[in-house]
Amino acid sequence: MSPEAGTPVRSKVAPSWDRWFGRPGRSLTRRLIWLASAWIILALMLTGWMLTRQYEESAFRRLGNVLATTIDEVVLASVATPDGIAVAEIKDARTLRGLSGKYWQVAEVGPDGRMRILARSPSLAGETLYVGGELPERLQASFGTLISFNDPGVLKAPQSQPLYIAASMKSLPDRARPLVFMAGIDRSDIETDTRQFATFTWTALLILGIGLVIAVFLQVQIGLRPLFDLRNEIADVRKGRAARIARDYPTEIQPLAEQVNRLLDHNQEVVERQRTHVGNLAHALKTPLSVMLAEAESDPTPLAGVVRRQSEIMKGQVDHHLRRARAAARAQGLGERTPVGEVIDELAVMLERVFQSRGVEIDWRAPDDLAFLGERQDLQEVLGNLMENACKWSTRRVRVSAGGSGLGQMIAVVEDDGPGLPADQRDEVLKRGARLDEEAPGSGLGLAIVEDLTRAYGGRLTLAASDLGGLKAVLELPAAEA
Repeated sequence: MSPEAGTPVRSKVAPSWDRWFGRPGRSLTRRLIWLASAWIILALMLTGWMLTRQYEESAFRRLGNVLATTIDEVVLASVATPDGIAVAEIKDARTLRGLSGKYWQVAEVGPDGRMRILARSPSLAGETLYVGGELPERLQASFGTLISFNDPGVLKAPQSQPLYIAASMKSLPDRARPLVFMAGIDRSDIETDTRQFATFTWTALLILGIGLVIAVFLQVQIGLRPLFDLRNEIADVRKGRAARIARDYPTEIQPLAEQVNRLLDHNQEVVERQRTHVGNLAHALKTPLSVMLAEAESDPTPLAGVVRRQSEIMKGQVDHHLRRARAAARAQGLGERTPVGEVIDELAVMLERVFQSRGVEIDWRAPDDLAFLGERQDLQEVLGNLMENACKWSTRRVRVSAGGSGLGQMIAVVEDDGPGLPADQRDEVLKRGARLDEEAPGSGLGLAIVEDLTRAYGGRLTLAASDLGGLKAVLELPAAEA
């Protein structure tokens, strides 16, 4: 099937950059370290290969010079004879000692294209230097030029000797057919030296590479530390530990810090503007409603009673929606800390005085370092409604406890020893205007206000049975980190 129009088609083959260095959402630190490490490893491997190859070529070049000198000596010592060729004794101890590792031989190319050995050094001890089937053609094609190669056959000595061989086709006076002069030398020492050099080189480059990777890691960590500090400062602002970004940063990052501060100022300005609008709306609505209630109170007619009741309902609804609007505006702001213990203590003292005639006692507990990530007024509104409701329905005892959940949330539990609430009615009381007892004072909006404020902060309110015999309200809200 063809994709729908307007739907972007994602390639099934990931780009090589993303495959090796990570996608944009991944760690910048890891990407920088991997990129630099890959380049370092590649550069060091290339350097090691070049150094080893150069050392090996230099060593074989020196061997080639030695073999060229030996061939020149053999050419100078060779004399054509009726029977073939005679080679005077060459004063080189290694070519005189059997299987010493340095050898020479003289041959000619027969009519059939095969090489026929005419003379050889005593060091060969009856052995023959390797003569490949293609060697005569190569020598004839490059007459007088030295050709060097490794002996693929390896000299069959008591201990096989890998040889480096040089050969050249030259002519002698008084001889019509050219001769092939060859010299060979044991290359075992060169190969051993090359392996040792390669081992030393790669070990040194490995140590250098590890050091460079560690240096890159430290450089990235130190170089990106201002970004980490900026991230931590922004987190502190979000959690309510700070109001602004206060530190000075390097030139490349300072504009970002300033833009974040401007964004914070703008958000605060928007919140304050919303609060002002909500306050103006509250004043504009409450004043006419207060006038209507006052007039209805002074008029005993049935119409005035209807106006009074409806005005009270309207006033409750206005208060409810204004509180909800204020909470939504404040929830969009960045981190304000409110100590939970202080708010509970203030509410407990006030409510014990209000319900003093009934002898209500409020027992509360909360850690000193527990803080609500939000405004004090909202926490007072939420806990105040729950605690007042508990005092209203309790016999004598109200229990309040608060603590952290360990998941960035705080939990406050308000319980009473009153008659409680059946399970099938607990969801009903959270609805706006719901009142299970029409004789009790109020508009029925208290728990609905708590529910709306809690949801505005991303929290949750649940009702259950308390072991004191009454109702238990469990409140979950965002907690500020200590």
